[in-house]
Amino acid sequence: MSDVFNELIESRKGSSPFSLYSVCSSNPMVLEMTIQRVAKTGLPVLVEATANQVNQDGGYTGMRPIDFYEKLEDLCMQYHADRDLVIFGGDHLGPYPWRRMKSDDAMASAELLVREYVAAGARKIHLDASMNLGGDSGIFPEPEVVAQRAARLCKAAEDEYRKLGEKGKPPVYVIGTEVPLPGGVVGEDPAARAEELTAPRPTTDEALSEMIAVHENAFSEAGLTDAWERVIAAVVQPGLEFESAIVHPYKRERAELLLRTVTARPHLFFEAHSTDYQSDASLAALVKDGFIFLKVGPALTFAFREALLGLSHIERQLTAGKRDRIEEAILATMRARDKYWKDYYSHDDRIDLLFSLSDRVRYYWDNPELHSEVENLFSSLNGKELSPGLISQYLPRFAGPQNTVALERPINPRTLVMKAIDAELSRYETACFPNGGR
Repeated sequence: MSDVFNELIESRKGSSPFSLYSVCSSNPMVLEMTIQRVAKTGLPVLVEATANQVNQDGGYTGMRPIDFYEKLEDLCMQYHADRDLVIFGGDHLGPYPWRRMKSDDAMASAELLVREYVAAGARKIHLDASMNLGGDSGIFPEPEVVAQRAARLCKAAEDEYRKLGEKGKPPVYVIGTEVPLPGGVVGEDPAARAEELTAPRPTTDEALSEMIAVHENAFSEAGLTDAWERVIAAVVQPGLEFESAIVHPYKRERAELLLRTVTARPHLFFEAHSTDYQSDASLAALVKDGFIFLKVGPALTFAFREALLGLSHIERQLTAGKRDRIEEAILATMRARDKYWKDYYSHDDRIDLLFSLSDRVRYYWDNPELHSEVENLFSSLNGKELSPGLISQYLPRFAGPQNTVALERPINPRTLVMKAIDAELSRYETACFPNGGR
């Protein structure tokens, strides 16, 4: 069977280029719907976990890389999806979770992290050593230091890959980190930012060229010439971003010089982070302009949360004023444990907690009380007759009652949530495969 990454590169030489969208989420229903879509369309997808989500210590999900990989395998078996089409990857793999440790200790933990990802079957590795570690001076480490640390991580990955023998497939690598740190933009103040609508500055062609050069040199000095040939993309800032209440759209004219740089390098393309909430036209333009990987995460869990709140409002309509169980549970859970949102929202604001595009709610769905309310909601609505008008009123992903009449009856509320997630996934698949396939 051909290798999807080779196909990806070859497609860029012809008239029908395609890209891969990368699902960056550990939400069970997001992952389930992702695999169902692969089974339905037969098109590949990347599923990536970050160093914060999944690591040798369990991360905030409680999963090690092998656990995450096996979760994907189980879903592929459950929905009869081709396992080779679901590509496991690691995002922001580096010392970030251990950044307060001394640099040598932090890097040793990061090397073990990368080894565990490769051993578990990760094919795509984003090497991210861009943050200061204990003992470093300055605001950010020097580019040469970042590159040397990335090469050190790559060497650990290559060593682990060689241990796999014939059953292993060579990893491909992504370098560069001109994006927010894992988790999103920190320290947002939507009220203040509402007046500051200037989009992020795109990476300059000079900065990109320098970053590539220092990494190539570091890889060469570390004896990683073969691995350098598998550096498939660089993470750059194309001038798009989203924050709590703002979306900065991709405008290709702003990234014109950047695009010229990548066309001079036939086997090195771009990876776009934070493409959440971009329009269909913007996603299509990114694919055309050489962004072979489009990351999406919060927009998928936003769709999940949106659907659950919509179902909760439907329940209220059917029960004449019953409490809004999901809204109450979200607010109570987030206010009781502010760890995952206090550095991202300016204050305890109900609108931010419930509706922010940053979707910090995504860190709380495994809370037992909140999880229980979701299951109670599904149980309450299961088997109920939900009219097309009622669904259309509260579930915007269905785009009007004309699209709800075809739903299989009786309507399963869980299915409605899955379809809401799928509506967002389908936008990325359409953009990445403009000709309907590969």
